[in-house]
Amino acid sequence: MLNDPRSHGLWEMTAPPAPPTVALAGSQRADVVVVGAGYTGLSAALHLAEGGAGVVVVEAAEVGFGGAGRNVGLVNAGMWVMPEALVEVLGSEYGERLLDFLGNAPRAVFDLVERHGIACEAETSGTIHCAVGAKGLRELEDRAAQWQRRGAPVELLTAAQMADKVGTSAYAGGLLDRRAGTIQPLAYARGLARAAMAAGARIFTGSPVLSTEKTGGGWTVRTPAGDVSADWVVVATDAYSSGPWAAIREEQVHLPYFNFATEPLSEAARAEILPERQGAWDTKEVLSSFRFDRAGRLVFGSVGALKGAGAAVHRAWARRALKRLFPRIGDVRFEAEWYGLIGMTSDNLPRFHKLDRNVLSFCGYNGRGIAPGTVFGRALASHILGQVGEQDLPLPLSMPENPPFRAAKEAYYEVGAQLAHLAGARL
Repeated sequence: MLNDPRSHGLWEMTAPPAPPTVALAGSQRADVVVVGAGYTGLSAALHLAEGGAGVVVVEAAEVGFGGAGRNVGLVNAGMWVMPEALVEVLGSEYGERLLDFLGNAPRAVFDLVERHGIACEAETSGTIHCAVGAKGLRELEDRAAQWQRRGAPVELLTAAQMADKVGTSAYAGGLLDRRAGTIQPLAYARGLARAAMAAGARIFTGSPVLSTEKTGGGWTVRTPAGDVSADWVVVATDAYSSGPWAAIREEQVHLPYFNFATEPLSEAARAEILPERQGAWDTKEVLSSFRFDRAGRLVFGSVGALKGAGAAVHRAWARRALKRLFPRIGDVRFEAEWYGLIGMTSDNLPRFHKLDRNVLSFCGYNGRGIAPGTVFGRALASHILGQVGEQDLPLPLSMPENPPFRAAKEAYYEVGAQLAHLAGARL
């Protein structure tokens, strides 16, 4: 995307084309202007348009340019944070509300895919969290117990069951979450855009927001060649925020994450590795993730940036790690490689900001953007349409914060990932 093969890799190679869009030129009027064409913004635009609102979406680059088009494609329930820890941070009322909201979020994604016929390689067989060693197994036993107390369909797997479901003996156990699944993430974003436009939303790409101005009872949002006047502004730029809402980016520590995609594996390898087509990731601090696409390519990723010396370091590590996990696949050739940035908040939980009068944002997904972004966008639409009060949204209001030593932490993550991967496969 934008002539950078390492920005979206396999997903751009295999996604259906984006719906035709142009840059904003001249003046537009809408009830709501949505800034950002990722999952949150596109879901908000779709649900607003279906609710009868006039919607304009302005996107600085292309549909799905940020995290929406670069991620692994795991449609997970909940957040990284343990359920009980989440309730401890947010309190019982908001904590339990958010757990219920995000526990059902994957179903909302797959329902949208079905309802709008979005061709995004959706697989609904779940995801598997893989336990590395005794410490990892204890973590997953605790996580399973906390979710099971809330009635979630999660199942703790033994090492033997993991060998059958994953195709390796590297793990001490695992946690199968049947609520979850995988998608082709850029294809899903483009499908949401097409559905939103079919419902009446207007989407303009190549249109970064340069400034905003209060005008009467609403707002005017200005781009290089045009402007939009609206009563409401939805800021859906998250970790890739800049310009008037740079504070959203500045409250998040960027964690780089890369993926490699193999050439399609043999039928024998595909029958042995993840035969039920779950997506998977492990409990290591410098974690790894893996899943198949529909054509049989194994997508394998971890923390790190594919730039400078990091590209060669991470590529060599990925080959070693794959051979150690799945010895029978032998040497593999990578057809694509790409990376992006995950925005991490101080407590690893998302945020709901009212940045000004009628200027709203959900952000800070901490690597869990697909399902949360979809349902948070729907929630913003419901609130703006007058269907849900602010006090009934799944998160309390907060203001953007500025975490200490952000730049140092980001440098540490990038360099630390290179050092970890230089050390070997670490399995």
